[in-house]
Amino acid sequence: MTQLPPTRRLERRLGDWVRARLPAGLVEFVMFLLKQAWACLFGFAMLGGLILSDRIWQEDWPLHRYDALLIYALGLQVLFLALRLETLREARVIALFHLTGTAMELFKVNAGSWAYPEPGVMKLWGVPLFSGFMYAAVGSYMARVIRIFDMKFAPYPPFWMTVALAVAIYVNFFAHHFIWDSRYVLFAATVLLFLRTRIWFTIGATPRWMPLPVAALLTSFALWVAENIGTATNTWIYAGHSRFDMVSLSKMGSWYLLLYVSFVTVTVVVRDVLYREPLLKGGRESKSPTGKRRAQSTG
Repeated sequence: MTQLPPTRRLERRLGDWVRARLPAGLVEFVMFLLKQAWACLFGFAMLGGLILSDRIWQEDWPLHRYDALLIYALGLQVLFLALRLETLREARVIALFHLTGTAMELFKVNAGSWAYPEPGVMKLWGVPLFSGFMYAAVGSYMARVIRIFDMKFAPYPPFWMTVALAVAIYVNFFAHHFIWDSRYVLFAATVLLFLRTRIWFTIGATPRWMPLPVAALLTSFALWVAENIGTATNTWIYAGHSRFDMVSLSKMGSWYLLLYVSFVTVTVVVRDVLYREPLLKGGRESKSPTGKRRAQSTG
């Protein structure tokens, strides 16, 4: 039998510890929260770095705060790979997020949507290079949560349609500065395309499911909260806002749409969790009379 990596053994021991000490009715809910927190580990570490650096950093220190955050983010990424908290496949997903996120940052900052007010050596056209890791944190969460919860997505729309939607959403983040903002059409498109798609996931012995649009809405709220924390640390400032102003709830809609771009980015690398046909009740794959799998992957 293949021995589990130390971090996977730690996950299993924590789960066993919770199950042994909590009433049966609470175990599944608490395990859901703990697994979600474990999947968010990279994001929590990045937020912790923003908060701590804001509290302790001095203007006369030889290293700028933004440059220190870049070193910190790179160190986190190396550590996650070394400890097998992320797989190489997940690292490829995160690299895609970093590239697409940095491209958006470069455009948005120079369009005046928000700004990074502090100095830094590793800054490109007003954008500190650590900022791409904030998008990478979303990619890390998505890749890890799929693995940790053993997720399956069914019935999944035709893959080309999901890619087309993701491209349209991504383009709109740039194009709405020049032409009509089509976000409401895109909101409707996400629901129409993914309305029937269930996210099947496992916490204990019984598989559960959630509609994909509902999961995206809940996740967008969590990201809106995280964005408020980042703004409060003066890491970035929205046009016309101060660090003490709450981020507009409209940004939650932006995160909701961006999550579909993020999810499709993940599926470019992780295709074996997508099924064109519904799964049987309980999250099991359906089978034809010949015993062959009917719920085929879209890959």
